[in-house]
Amino acid sequence: MDLRIFTEPQQGASYDTLLSVAKAAEDLRFDAFFRSDHYLKMGEVSGLPGPTDAWLTLAGLARETSRIRLGTLMTAATFRLPGVLAIQVAQVDAMSGGRVELGLGAGWFAAEHTAYGIPFPAEKFPRLEEQLAIVTGLFGTPEGETFSYDGTYYQLADSPALPKPVQEKLPILVGGMGKQRTPALAARYADEFNIPFASVEDSAAQFERVRRAAEEAGRKPDDLVYSNALVACVGKDDVEVARRAAAIGREVDELKRNGLAGTPAEVVDKIGRYAEAGASRFYFQILDLSDLDHLDVIASQVAPQLG
Repeated sequence: MDLRIFTEPQQGASYDTLLSVAKAAEDLRFDAFFRSDHYLKMGEVSGLPGPTDAWLTLAGLARETSRIRLGTLMTAATFRLPGVLAIQVAQVDAMSGGRVELGLGAGWFAAEHTAYGIPFPAEKFPRLEEQLAIVTGLFGTPEGETFSYDGTYYQLADSPALPKPVQEKLPILVGGMGKQRTPALAARYADEFNIPFASVEDSAAQFERVRRAAEEAGRKPDDLVYSNALVACVGKDDVEVARRAAAIGREVDELKRNGLAGTPAEVVDKIGRYAEAGASRFYFQILDLSDLDHLDVIASQVAPQLG
């Protein structure tokens, strides 16, 4: 069972804060440190000191960590041209010694595009599909050969398809709850399928759609990793759970319904239900990045019970 830490820096976090969380996650033997890719805060938070760029952050962390894997949930396809993104990801993979994973999504938050002058096209999903084809095509082109692509939105001609990732196969993540196009896209391009903030029942149904799509695409469904991302609020006892819930402005009952919240025993039980639905990897969304003891509770009291 892989346990990963997932952060939302647009809500207010400097690079130094993210570095502290990533190093703590590494020291506590979490499998990976992931972050969102957003440029604008959401909800009633200050957002100070302001947004950090996902791939600049991961480049820094690549040089200041040694074991933990690094990635995005999800890089927004609207933020970057696919050829440039492929160069960035391959470079950070080399900087990390081969520890990078790329989650790529369509982009959805219109306000952040308006705030920073980023085009927000109507046809986001078809652009995502082309981006996945290009990034995986560039990574998969043998050295010495060139890559070309003639799409509706992007065209590449005789690209040297360099640099290459250090990893022979850099993991690609696709996710979401779309019932048709999303499973088909995952079946074609993904190594991992991630569902954010969904119930056990909805996760089971979506995992099954992806498994069927994989079979239809000629892949073994078990070739993909199936994962959930859920807000975390874990405490040694009910008092600690309530304190952590208050710190992030959430209600305990709501967090227990919708996230990985409660005492270690409660969280282990909830993870078990998601595992029965098909998940083998969990992203603990940590919203209070100053509370490193939260990570310690998960690592010391939840992880050992999962085997």
